[in-house]
Amino acid sequence: MLIKSYSNLTLECGTDEAGRGCLAGPVTAAAIILPKHFESNTLNDSKQVSEKNRFKLRPFIEAEALSFSFSHVHHQEIDEINILNASMKAMQESILQLQPLPEFIIVDGNRPIFSKLGLKNKFGKIFTDEEISILKQIPNQSIIKGDSKYLSIAAASVLAKTYRDEYMDKIHEEFPMYNWKKNKGYPTKEHREAIKKYGPCKYHRMSFKLLPEQLTLDL
Repeated sequence: MLIKSYSNLTLECGTDEAGRGCLAGPVTAAAIILPKHFESNTLNDSKQVSEKNRFKLRPFIEAEALSFSFSHVHHQEIDEINILNASMKAMQESILQLQPLPEFIIVDGNRPIFSKLGLKNKFGKIFTDEEISILKQIPNQSIIKGDSKYLSIAAASVLAKTYRDEYMDKIHEEFPMYNWKKNKGYPTKEHREAIKKYGPCKYHRMSFKLLPEQLTLDL
């Protein structure tokens, strides 16, 4: 049974990301505030829930939530600020979109959610001084494997995963040779063989090792 709250505050937000280990597409984060009465026997870390059940869960989660949001940080920004900072920034963006803003934040992982703020990026959203101030004032706690321990983080993981999957399905239509509809941009053998054959496209993360050492691209 997942735990309902870490802080016992009414407006506690859970946040998580999806797509950190992919070779293409965005890293996507979601943030959500669930009501105290929220219950679900099927909600779990999105990696432990089938794709079909994730999409069944999403409308239920969204209908019950006090507030929720999601944010994509795209490949250009990932290449510019690195995937760790991009993952954190996606969660920060999602938190800022919540209405009302949370009183407390719990985040999956082992790093403080606001360790990097106001990065001077060329791509994507640039935080205002007011937004940075708002984020700094919200107490937060990182929790290792939090998506398998707390309801709100598990709910955020489902939202992040489903919204990212929908995005990858959409750009699959533009570049079907990589079969993102199936692999969602992860470094599967099929995906890497397609990169070897066709080369990378505009959605690939060029700061990532797209091919193993033994395979090289003819650029």
